[in-house]
Amino acid sequence: VGVCGLIVPWNFPLAIITFKLGAALAAGCTTVVKAAPETPLDAYLLAEVCEEIGFPEGVINVLAADRRESEALVRHPGVDKISFTGNSQVGRHIASLCGQQLKRCSLELGGKSAAIVLEDANPASVVPGLVQAGLINSGQACAAQTRLLLPRTRYQEYVGALGELIGAMPCGDPMDPSTQIGPLVAERQRERVLGYIDAGRSEGARVVVGGKRPGSLPKGWFVEPTLFADADNRMRIAREEIFGPVLVAIPYDGEAEAVAIANDNDYGLSGSVWTADVQRGVEIARQVRTGTYNVNGFIVDFGAPFGGYKASGIGREFGPEGIASYTEAKSIAIFE
Repeated sequence: VGVCGLIVPWNFPLAIITFKLGAALAAGCTTVVKAAPETPLDAYLLAEVCEEIGFPEGVINVLAADRRESEALVRHPGVDKISFTGNSQVGRHIASLCGQQLKRCSLELGGKSAAIVLEDANPASVVPGLVQAGLINSGQACAAQTRLLLPRTRYQEYVGALGELIGAMPCGDPMDPSTQIGPLVAERQRERVLGYIDAGRSEGARVVVGGKRPGSLPKGWFVEPTLFADADNRMRIAREEIFGPVLVAIPYDGEAEAVAIANDNDYGLSGSVWTADVQRGVEIARQVRTGTYNVNGFIVDFGAPFGGYKASGIGREFGPEGIASYTEAKSIAIFE
């Protein structure tokens, strides 16, 4: 496709750079990597490695900059495609700028993914998986399963087990192997998460565990891993991407209602279903409008296309589809 602007976020900085860069280079494109200002060092170290191993000058270009420079990159007439990972609001703005120039773009945006637990699931095996899927990277992950849809007949059983496990998760230094919940990226993110926790309380949801800054960690941008119960899907904490260690347990009556709740959201990035009947899980998976889905687990498969429906984005990364997004198709008719 030509010159590609790769705009990456701070939450998985090196990984997301390599996801985009690998596909762009495989397709024969040159690149400008725009790293997040919060996490510039990953990009600089990668640039040094690429220089040392002999990449031709100009094939990989790296800058760490803020939104003004990002917009200049998007607007530049010499850039043929933009690949952006970040929040949906910025993604809409980038799409509008690309639309003005009919410039190619792919957008991997936010999520508010739902984990559906069916009645036949075993709490002993399901609860640890739900917690891992919801609190990965301290909840700072677009594909995190942050809405937990639980059968009303077993709602209190699951809420109790989730609360016990989440309440025992140690917060602290991310360099300590025993730490399970590290700090958020910045003070503004901590305040954003605490604001959502306050909103959840004011809308009538109940904090089962967490809900505040840990008293033992006065320094750093920490928030306790938090579980809300007695919530419904109309609340802000159930509809908006919090991007922090906050899970919302929502009861449902019947599988049809569970699917309806999962689909009742602006986002459509990921999701999961947990059941003793795998085939039934696949049937549920086909009904939920998301770009990726898991049955009895949580993974991002780097060999399969990853991306979202609705406000979760346009296009796919990984797999053959991810490389194809950096190419243009051409047909040639020959007459002899």
